[in-house]
Amino acid sequence: MKEADVVIVGTGAAGLFCALNIPENYKIIMITKKQPEDSDSFLAQGGISVLKNQDDYEAYFEDTLKAGRYKNNKKSVEVLIRSSRSIIEDLVKLGVNFDCEGADFLYTREGAHSVNRILHHKDITGKEITEKLLEQVKEKSNISIIPFVTMIDILEENSTCVGVVLKDKEDAIYNISSRGVVWATGGVGGLFEHSTNMEHITGDAIAIAIKHGVKLLDMNYVQIHPTTLFSKGKGRSFLISEAVRGEGAILLNKEGQRFVDELLPRDVVSAAIFEQMKKDDSDYVYLSMRHIPEEKIKQRFPNIYEKCLEEGYNLSMDILPVTPAQHYFMGGVEINIDGQTSMENLFAVGETSCNGVHGANRLASNSLLEALVFSKRAAYVIGEKLKNMQFKNMGVTKEDNRYKNIEQLEKEYHKLVWEELNKGSVKYARLCKHES
Repeated sequence: MKEADVVIVGTGAAGLFCALNIPENYKIIMITKKQPEDSDSFLAQGGISVLKNQDDYEAYFEDTLKAGRYKNNKKSVEVLIRSSRSIIEDLVKLGVNFDCEGADFLYTREGAHSVNRILHHKDITGKEITEKLLEQVKEKSNISIIPFVTMIDILEENSTCVGVVLKDKEDAIYNISSRGVVWATGGVGGLFEHSTNMEHITGDAIAIAIKHGVKLLDMNYVQIHPTTLFSKGKGRSFLISEAVRGEGAILLNKEGQRFVDELLPRDVVSAAIFEQMKKDDSDYVYLSMRHIPEEKIKQRFPNIYEKCLEEGYNLSMDILPVTPAQHYFMGGVEINIDGQTSMENLFAVGETSCNGVHGANRLASNSLLEALVFSKRAAYVIGEKLKNMQFKNMGVTKEDNRYKNIEQLEKEYHKLVWEELNKGSVKYARLCKHES
């Protein structure tokens, strides 16, 4: 049996930043289903939003609410925006390199932003941030990472979370007792047939929350990204960043005509694409960058440019077939602005969590910012709250009937999540690859 002061489930940006901000006298164990690098945070292309200056506050606030269909929690939005500059300062101190223009940051714009306020590192911003965070975590003697293990349950005593139950790659079952647990398990994209998410991101924390009566929020708020590279193959959909449209790319129907304002909110653009696909009797529409100089494309979007070349498309000459795909989960485990869930000593951060900051539709490039702002706040509360808490050692053995058939348990978990997703007015069952 293992012990830790804090167990963090997930090694994306939210989990890593949380770990780095918890006091160093706490023993932290981080667990992940795959390698530490295998998180959706690594895939984020566009950038990270930031309050450009104090004069930008009202516009940024309104942009976030408008994109979210005014379903946002305004207090959460305020915290997000007010904290953004200090988060960027933290990242720069940790070695994150953002593209600059002279002595100042180079800001770009994406859909539903009224001004250029997005920082980026080429078109691999998530990779740049998450790699630097992971490098820092690996240097900390109080933090250890265990790869290739899956959380299959939490340990609960008197409505308090006191650890996690894990399955390793040999299907051995064991637990880690802890004074606190942080869920940073990402979203639900692995449950969808077409998603930009990694396939192992399947909403594990959501299912376990349902099982233990932990409150959820806005479970029917699932974001569809308008532009992923069309492919008949299986597996993760390759994202064509919204920043591409922010830099001037346009959407065309089969006749080569524009049919939508490309910088409207994601749900609006996705709906317009679905409608156009129906009119065209096609599985895709086209994205054109042919009017943008090739050198600018290669400099600003080197990763996307190379990937498209591999698929047989030269972005400076060819129009690109694109189609919407599941991208982000705005709902999740309900938290307050300090990452606390309805269960004592259980925290949630990043895409797993929901404090209403995104409303019904996330504003582009607010995801990395949200992950960092609220995981840092959670880390502070953890440092203060768990000081005097004692361990509760609770053993779990492989013979425990609750975990006898892991494959069946995982199917049950997927079903639980899908039932919650489909309780709202929007139905996602037709997009599910795990329908029973």
